[in-house]
Amino acid sequence: MTTDPDRALLALLRDNARASTAELARKLGLSRTTVQSRIERLEQRGVIAGYSVRLSPDYEKNLVRAHILVTALPKVSAAVEAVLKRIPEVRTLHSVSGNFDMIVVVEAPSVRDLDALIDRIGALEGVERTLSSIILSTRIDR
Repeated sequence: MTTDPDRALLALLRDNARASTAELARKLGLSRTTVQSRIERLEQRGVIAGYSVRLSPDYEKNLVRAHILVTALPKVSAAVEAVLKRIPEVRTLHSVSGNFDMIVVVEAPSVRDLDALIDRIGALEGVERTLSSIILSTRIDR
């Protein structure tokens, strides 16, 4: 279970995972040693699984992103997931309930590339149908 100070620390790390321990401590009103101990504990417990790169808005504004809803044959769903995992343009893959089995979030450098990517995903062995929506803007990104 995470505590309120842990959740506050996690929020700061989500905003900037490269923030120094001293900066995090100052913002949280805790000692640097306490913050470092909390981070280590959260890593050991698997709450923090790793750190990643957040791309700048200037770079991302040139990318075209989309959600692709995918229906896959049940017996080959794991194989479809394995192929999607190897496609670098796939940013996230969600297993969902409802009329579709997966939501794939993708990004491409152009509409032409996005079109080809959507066709590629739709042609995968075991994919029965897809429905895509281009992301026009992101209003909240935490």
